[in-house]
Amino acid sequence: MMHLADSTEHIRIGSGGVMLPHYSPYKVAENFRVLEALHPNRIDLGIGRSPSYQLVNRALNESKGKRLSYEQQIEDIRNFLSEPADGHRFQDLTAMPVIETAPELWLLGTGRGSAEIAADQGMSYAFAHLGNPEGGMDAVDHYRKNFRPSPLLESSKVMIAVFAVVAETAEKAEALATAFDLWLLTVESSSPPPYYPSVKTALERGVSALEREKIRHNRRRMFIGTPDQVAEKIRKAAETYQADEVTIVPNVFGAENRMKSITLLAEELGIKKV
Repeated sequence: MMHLADSTEHIRIGSGGVMLPHYSPYKVAENFRVLEALHPNRIDLGIGRSPSYQLVNRALNESKGKRLSYEQQIEDIRNFLSEPADGHRFQDLTAMPVIETAPELWLLGTGRGSAEIAADQGMSYAFAHLGNPEGGMDAVDHYRKNFRPSPLLESSKVMIAVFAVVAETAEKAEALATAFDLWLLTVESSSPPPYYPSVKTALERGVSALEREKIRHNRRRMFIGTPDQVAEKIRKAAETYQADEVTIVPNVFGAENRMKSITLLAEELGIKKV
């Protein structure tokens, strides 16, 4: 994030995000205060839970004793980024450096539980449409209806995150999506491989009948096609959720393909280089 912030002047740079159960809220707050101090009003702090990565959590917390609840960690980080609430157990502790602005705090989630926390804590809410395309409206509606203003945010703010597979032609987009299909199958398995499969690997491997059904389900999580086709799907999704922002996750094989995908989509959406 620091490299990207140093290399740009206007766009906001955010974490997509920090998995809070892995870290100390105080340490996260200080890291992001440093980023915000050097690049004021350009830093977003996205935090999440990531319950599926239990082995990572164990490795990062191996020597620690009792762990805080997720809700307590969120409350702590919010206090460290703003004026601490009276009665907070660390109200006399100041996260450094002391600055006039604060990073924008986003809670990442896939359902009602995260929406309830974001509303109660007065945070921006980023809904992972890419993880739960069917459950979004209930979560977002609950968040907006129950939002409580906080020192960090006066009114509700919603982002959606979507998978996008974009190429010059529908045929090439489908080929890239085939590799993406295999990646989703493996990364969400009990033993994900340490690589991102290529189109060639995906075509040579093939899929079982059971995997084919899983792929059919996963395709509802993706926007696949030419730039105009995907741009239209993104616009419709943003309108449905009444989203303030959209995060596009172009998890296609190969850095060149990802860059091309982003460029094509940006041009179609009329987003200029900054």
